[in-house]
Amino acid sequence: MALAAPALRRYLLLLAQEHLEFRLPEITSLLSLCGGQFSGEQEIRVNSPFWILNIPSEEMARGLMKRTVCAKSIFELWGHGKSAGELYASLKNYPTEKMLPYLQSDSTYKVHIHTFNKTLTQAQKIKKIDALEFLPFKGKVNLKNPEHIFWILEDYGMNPNDVPEEPIHLYFGRWIADGQRELIESYSVKKRHFIGNTSMDACLSFIMANHGRVKPNDIVYDPFVGTGGLLISSAHFGAYVCGTDIDYNTIHGLGKASRKNQKWRGPDENIRANLRQYGLEKYYLDALVADFSRPIWRKGMLFDAIITDPPYGIREAPRRMGSQKETVKSVERSTENHFFVSSSYHLSDIFFDLLKFGAEYLVMGGRLVYWLPIYRPEYTEEIIPRHPCLKLISNCEQLLSSHTSRRLITMEKVKEFKDQDENSYLLDGQYMPYRGHNSFREKYFSGVTKRIAKEEKDNQK
Repeated sequence: MALAAPALRRYLLLLAQEHLEFRLPEITSLLSLCGGQFSGEQEIRVNSPFWILNIPSEEMARGLMKRTVCAKSIFELWGHGKSAGELYASLKNYPTEKMLPYLQSDSTYKVHIHTFNKTLTQAQKIKKIDALEFLPFKGKVNLKNPEHIFWILEDYGMNPNDVPEEPIHLYFGRWIADGQRELIESYSVKKRHFIGNTSMDACLSFIMANHGRVKPNDIVYDPFVGTGGLLISSAHFGAYVCGTDIDYNTIHGLGKASRKNQKWRGPDENIRANLRQYGLEKYYLDALVADFSRPIWRKGMLFDAIITDPPYGIREAPRRMGSQKETVKSVERSTENHFFVSSSYHLSDIFFDLLKFGAEYLVMGGRLVYWLPIYRPEYTEEIIPRHPCLKLISNCEQLLSSHTSRRLITMEKVKEFKDQDENSYLLDGQYMPYRGHNSFREKYFSGVTKRIAKEEKDNQK
């Protein structure tokens, strides 16, 4: 006889109001990592800071909050409504036996009020707390160190220029856990030992690791590793990390510094030092100088996740190894004793090489997470690179300017790689439309030039 599925419990998620498109894929990925699946009680209002979720257990809710950087807190939801009357009626219908373990006479508690898009006076807050006197609280109030914390949360809508007198939705629940928002500050690039021109923002780095469902003892690879910022977030979650990059100076921490008022990199500015800074050196496997267009790895499924930010020609030029025959002018000096010949590496080739590599080297169920630059006037979903071995999981946009953006693409390996899959993208019609993004750099800077010209013209009026 099949076992019955565990009863879902209602939880309220309080989310941060940044990177709005990235929140749902992060929460969905983390729930699946914890062994659950996303289940909303009602249709999720994507931009709202309040989501009601159905989660099988408090343990799973706590597991979610140990990872998320998009959510602030989670609560066991006892009641909610579109008015105070509806909230109170909802609370009176909540099973008393579920409340009592947290309301015992030998326990301590406090009630906290959170309002979105409105500020209340202390008198207003006290009035709202006093209105809950019908709840069977038997313990003592302790404002400094209570055993149980209860929250009243009020939503006054999304428009700061049109704030209603009364909230449009109210919630009451028992606080369970906070998310990992403090990681954004503690891992800030401003405090990092070794950075480059394209070092990834800490919040986005952790979002990428969460979209990739990185977990302890995974092996995570970044083929365009740069200064290793994306390795840090994966290592924080217990994964072993490695990377490659074509730039000898960056891999070895040599050459000119990226920081203001610093000319050359110091002797201990390198990727290993970055992980050491956060106590994560034991998770660092290595970083190699290598050309991604010519894989150096043995055949087989080696990586649990590939998380990367390929160069797309704005701050760093995409390059690959060339031959002496291609051009003598392209010879670059890397260090005193290191020379290489570089040639251009078209964006279309980078991303199709990346998908092909992911299809071949990811384990089954492993994820590829990468940034795709977009010229917005020409964007359609058809230009997202595809591969028969990879399933598109999410596609989130981050604006760069009025006419450009980059999209965080998350794909999951669902089919074993076969030799016939190697050049599969050439067999369909979507390779050609994507080649238009080879000129992304020109389109990006043409937009910048037009904006500057417009500003100069407006200033002359």
